[in-house]
Amino acid sequence: MIAKPYALISVTDKTGVVDFASQLYSLGFNILSTGGTAKVLTDAGVPVVKVSEFTDSPEIFDGRVKTLHPKIHGGILMDRENTSHSSEAKELGIQPIQLVVVNLYQFGKQTQNQSLDLSKAIEYIDIGGPTMLRGAAKNYKNCTPVIDPTDYPVVIEQLRSSQGLHEDTKVSLAAKVFQTISQYDHDIAAYFMKNTTQDRSDDSSSLPEEIPLNLHRKHTLRYGENPHQHAALYTTNEDVGGLPNAQILNGKALSYNNYLDLDAAINLVGDLSDYRTLAIIKHTNPCGVAAGTEGEPLADIYKRALACDPKSAFGGIIATNETIDLDTATEIAKHFIECIAAPGISPEALNLLSKKKNLRIVIVDSQRTHAAPNFDMRSIRGGLLLQQTDSLSAASPSNWTCPTKTKTSEGQNADLGFAWRICKHVKSNAIVYAKDLQTIAIGAGQVSRIDAAIYSAEKALLDNKSLKDCVMASDAFFPFRDCVDIAAKHGISAIIQPGGSMRDDESIAACDENAIAMAFTGNRHFRH
Repeated sequence: MIAKPYALISVTDKTGVVDFASQLYSLGFNILSTGGTAKVLTDAGVPVVKVSEFTDSPEIFDGRVKTLHPKIHGGILMDRENTSHSSEAKELGIQPIQLVVVNLYQFGKQTQNQSLDLSKAIEYIDIGGPTMLRGAAKNYKNCTPVIDPTDYPVVIEQLRSSQGLHEDTKVSLAAKVFQTISQYDHDIAAYFMKNTTQDRSDDSSSLPEEIPLNLHRKHTLRYGENPHQHAALYTTNEDVGGLPNAQILNGKALSYNNYLDLDAAINLVGDLSDYRTLAIIKHTNPCGVAAGTEGEPLADIYKRALACDPKSAFGGIIATNETIDLDTATEIAKHFIECIAAPGISPEALNLLSKKKNLRIVIVDSQRTHAAPNFDMRSIRGGLLLQQTDSLSAASPSNWTCPTKTKTSEGQNADLGFAWRICKHVKSNAIVYAKDLQTIAIGAGQVSRIDAAIYSAEKALLDNKSLKDCVMASDAFFPFRDCVDIAAKHGISAIIQPGGSMRDDESIAACDENAIAMAFTGNRHFRH
């Protein structure tokens, strides 16, 4: 008489487990189980052999040790085709186990949802589950691991067939185990690192020696930057806000380019969180930004942002740190906009904008996203570059020095800080002209700084806009005095730049000749 095969079932996610166990039992399997899973199956009428009875060893240490026993791991790992393994198993009374159906304590979900400290979080670290699964995955030819409830139907279907489980299925299930456990261990390691008391913020050792890219594909995108490129969005398990966890209320699925533009937009308004801010982005560059006081309607802030470069705003991305109201929605609806990102939207505004079927409306908290610690990663052929995220530096007059004879005024300081923050989000070489918390002209991505200054100034003049009494911001120092000369030509009243050029004295002299105030921040904000 052939002994009935064993299936060990111990799951945290009990989706479909009763039906799966019932079908396994009907196929002639003995069901081994532990704790809560055994109770669920027993209550449903599925005959179960408890692991403690199978091993003749009780669960100990509040359930920390349940399956760590030679009769369990021997049954999982023994090679059925190895005669010495079979003899040794018979001598020790070890029965072979054919299926290991296990999923893990939900460490990431539980620690995030409950905001647990490390002493409590460790109770959600699964030991027995990963150990059994790794053993089964290693010995996949003899013992099949099943970690995902969505795989139950195919396992049952193939077990019912005359051929049994296919080799490809076994390999695929084993691969899923190793991939899942790798992510699981990464989440735990990240939690421990986050709870370390060692301060490495100013040390290069804050960059990891190794980067396990344990990412999950969340969305397959229609295509990448261009239609011939495949693309997808990948995320970690950690919810720090941001676009991967945003709520999309209207329109088509976000494209690759939408994600890039939206990320640029919400990061910009995140840097201006002390104002009621609205930004319009095109190809990741701001083409219009305005900030308002508490009393100014958001619709008026939008109109001021749009006025900077209405031509470039066509097909752009809007981000704001304010709830979109009906008046603002009415103004937005007059133009072709690809996406809107905001922390909220009124029902009336949503009803109006939803009539534009292709307009994506994304609910995301830019302030929460902006506050999350992060690294920037960019790929190069054959490698990956990683750096700490560029934090906003020297945005307050208290951090500046003013080497010119003419000093900055209080009103200029507000505009200088505003323009400086925006400059951080403009592709280098970058020049921003601003007045009254509104961008007047933006020069982005020029290969020469003087070209950025000239191009943006001339574009403003073509649109019949005066730069008189505006401020100018530059993301890096002036290598020559020519940018100051351009500023003087157009009536710029104050300049903000990092300083640090060998020819700073020339730029200072040019400012003094034209009674222009200039502030040095001491930090640059290149954006490549």
